[in-house]
Amino acid sequence: MLTPPRTVVRRDGGLYALERALQRRGFRHVAGADEAGRGACAGPLVAAAAILPEGRRGEIDELADSKLLTPAARERVHDEVVARALAYAVVVVPAEEVDSRGLHVCNLAAMRRALASLTTRPEYVLTDGFGVDGLDVPGLAVWKGDRVAACVAAASVLAKVTRDRIMVDLDGRFPGYGFAEHKGYITAEHSAALRALGPCREHRFSYVNVAAVSGRDGRPPRARRPAGDGTDAVPPEPAAGLPGLGPGAFAGRPDEPMGRCGASGGTVGVALGEQPRPPASVGEDVVMEGGVR
Repeated sequence: MLTPPRTVVRRDGGLYALERALQRRGFRHVAGADEAGRGACAGPLVAAAAILPEGRRGEIDELADSKLLTPAARERVHDEVVARALAYAVVVVPAEEVDSRGLHVCNLAAMRRALASLTTRPEYVLTDGFGVDGLDVPGLAVWKGDRVAACVAAASVLAKVTRDRIMVDLDGRFPGYGFAEHKGYITAEHSAALRALGPCREHRFSYVNVAAVSGRDGRPPRARRPAGDGTDAVPPEPAAGLPGLGPGAFAGRPDEPMGRCGASGGTVGVALGEQPRPPASVGEDVVMEGGVR
């Protein structure tokens, strides 16, 4: 039995080299997936997926790993991705879900759901760092994928901008923590506010620093969140949409259809209680010099 030839892509080939190589192999619709907010101790985890068009239409000025862009540049690139993408999807996982299911489980489930929600079916999937099982198409987990593959960088920008907008909105609802500045990540200012005010319901009680100031660090991580909201400072609000995402933003349960957002075929939703899908084999017929995992 002959082994299919491998396509080797050099890391210095540019942001579009990997996708172009896959497209030459017949995978026209290459999807990228990434997340934002893994390291934050407050606010949601946000995952996104995107498929960029082939050719020059899919080449976006300034596109790069979202962490390398200024806030203004991220906003510009975000709008270009939304305008040009064949399909994109964003999934928001609330802090309470992160506490109850665990960060890694939520991360993989959110990326899986974002990919499954694309209105154009991907033929190949590239993910940043972590392989995602339960997909029925071949895929590759790429180390620092948001700096290597354009579709992953596009997903990175979608996730980061969406999450930043949510955190700015939360700053108005939970004043004093500085969410608009640090976006829920652990900074000296955020730590000082946590000690002075205690955690709010948007904090992740499964994280050690939040559990410590709440006095619940002696409990297992998934049992640290208090019953209810964890604070009575601000009453719960119904999920009427996600802040800053424009018309069509949708917050729904996994058994409800995802809502469309914009003419480019984008979707956005909230991952709540999703059940893991059975694993599927993941092809790795494309490798990169320098080691991809």
